[in-house]
Amino acid sequence: MVGIHLGEEATVSSIQFVDALLADAERDQRAETEIGPSDAEALDAYSQVVTGVAERVIGSVASLRISRRLPGGRQAQGSGSAVAITPDGFLVTSAHVVEGTGKGRASLTDGRELRFEVVGRDALSDLAVIRASGADLEPVSLGNADRLRVGQLVVAVGNPMGLAGSVTAGVVSALGRSFPTSDGQASRLVENVIQTDAALNPGNSGGALVDGRGRMVGVSTAVAGIGLGLAVPVNATTRRIIAALMRDGRFRRAFIGTAGGRRPLPPRVAQALDRSAGVEVVQVVDGSPAARAGLRTEDLIIDVDGVAVADAGDLQRLMVGERIGRPLPVRAFRGGELLELTVVPVELGR
Repeated sequence: MVGIHLGEEATVSSIQFVDALLADAERDQRAETEIGPSDAEALDAYSQVVTGVAERVIGSVASLRISRRLPGGRQAQGSGSAVAITPDGFLVTSAHVVEGTGKGRASLTDGRELRFEVVGRDALSDLAVIRASGADLEPVSLGNADRLRVGQLVVAVGNPMGLAGSVTAGVVSALGRSFPTSDGQASRLVENVIQTDAALNPGNSGGALVDGRGRMVGVSTAVAGIGLGLAVPVNATTRRIIAALMRDGRFRRAFIGTAGGRRPLPPRVAQALDRSAGVEVVQVVDGSPAARAGLRTEDLIIDVDGVAVADAGDLQRLMVGERIGRPLPVRAFRGGELLELTVVPVELGR
């Protein structure tokens, strides 16, 4: 009897313990519900953002079909995406998508197929503007990539096949990256490139990278690795390039003929000038404006036109069309002395 009694007590204790565990689980579930949305609700909110963005943007993205003539008379077919930026036919795409051609066909998700011509192309920013015949396009809203933060939701929208569009979602995984570009004569770095894990499918180059409000913050340009893509940012600089391509068919850049990189200033100079670095000149192009101004290798450029420069990107940003042909004061540090020189930039590629 005693054994049976103890067994009954053990059974009751076990049931009470299981009941306590279940009660704790129910209490934890109620607490999670009170603290925040359920998994289903959270996923639903994420899906609503992505589907809402897709609905707003897909109609603005076109599929491009391009034919290029190769040596020997052969034809090569290419494809990509483009994004409408005005109702009357202007679209922006990647420069490499329309390289080697002046025209092609653009297919929209509403079934229309329009002829287009390349209005302007800038290989050094990997941006191009095309214009489709006809009007009544759905322009995308332009955002500002300078306000993006790492971890922010972004959606890549392309139109590789000219059917219903391609949509992938992810986050901004890195900011401030750069990648090299070239136009065959000169090379430069495209700065502040957006890195995202929103997958880029074949044919998505030239498509839109948009934020959670459906504003285009980048133009998809390249795959950076497995699961990573790059986009040229839409900001004040690229807006200026796009406007110049629409207006003039090209973007003018100033050229002084130096190559260099960041170098810390000597402590005494750094203290006197209240800055930490300058641009060390590692190459001066023969016959260039820099050579005529007297700049030499190993010079340390401190400022140009009154603007401090600490790396090649700072110097690159100053080389805009407005400074072509204009005498610019340059301060440089050489052999313990601070020099004041004058350089007159010429137009790059001319």
